[in-house]
Amino acid sequence: MSKRESILRYRLIVKKLRKHPASFADIADYLAFESDFQGYNLNISKRTFQRDIRDISSLYNIDIQYDLSRKVYFIEQDEDQDVSERIFEAFDIFNALNIYDRISDCIHFEKRKPQGTENLYGLLHAIKNRLRISFSHQKYWEDIVTERLVEPYALKEFRSRWYLLAKDLKDNRVKSFALDRLSCLEITKSHYSPEMDFDVNEYYKNCFGIIGPNDQELQEVILSLNPLQAKYIKSLPLHESQQILEDNNNEVLIKLTLYVTQDFFMELLSLGDNVRVVSPQNLIEDLKSSYKSALELY
Repeated sequence: MSKRESILRYRLIVKKLRKHPASFADIADYLAFESDFQGYNLNISKRTFQRDIRDISSLYNIDIQYDLSRKVYFIEQDEDQDVSERIFEAFDIFNALNIYDRISDCIHFEKRKPQGTENLYGLLHAIKNRLRISFSHQKYWEDIVTERLVEPYALKEFRSRWYLLAKDLKDNRVKSFALDRLSCLEITKSHYSPEMDFDVNEYYKNCFGIIGPNDQELQEVILSLNPLQAKYIKSLPLHESQQILEDNNNEVLIKLTLYVTQDFFMELLSLGDNVRVVSPQNLIEDLKSSYKSALELY
């Protein structure tokens, strides 16, 4: 049995048990059906299934338990579901890429430059072991390449790009560095002891995108959306603080509490006439100025 078949089987077992608990017979029948559908041999014995349970726990930190009274398997607390889903997603993409020559008329991948993910392993190693790192970095808007010595805290994804969050020892400020602009990575043997553990979720709690708070003040932003655009915003909120204030056939009013960073400003611009800022007034004026400058180009 190939490694690919094993990983695919793990994915299907987790998918089955996330929907609802199931007996071994139910799981075996499901895998038999998927074997015919996907063209792989995913059939398993009870002994192989028990080994799969251990492998799933080890690889994905997903704990599958057995309920003796109901004679069913179930997934206990799945705190890292987002992480495991991304791992499975990567495997799905790998499968698609691997058979691309056979389905080139059916699938079309976005053409883009590498994202710097070749440094992910080294960066995670440095973060986990609290090792200072050095690298060359070039900003998108500058031609100059700078050398950085930093204390790495975390990795963050935004809009299909990966960023390193680290304290730049040049000025002791936490900054974000796009991995696709980072090169010549070196992991030093110098350990660091942060004053406190950096919590990336807390740091970005009131932010939109990759730009941090930078000593800004929190603002309450009220947006008016047309009903069609509101459907997208409801299904994929702009921010975790999003609250619906009013919802009718003419408009949907939502409130956000966040730092109005450049990332958020650009998001509002991208929505065009599908959104109207109700408050604060300073944000309204900034948007007016930006729209005016854009119109002057034409």
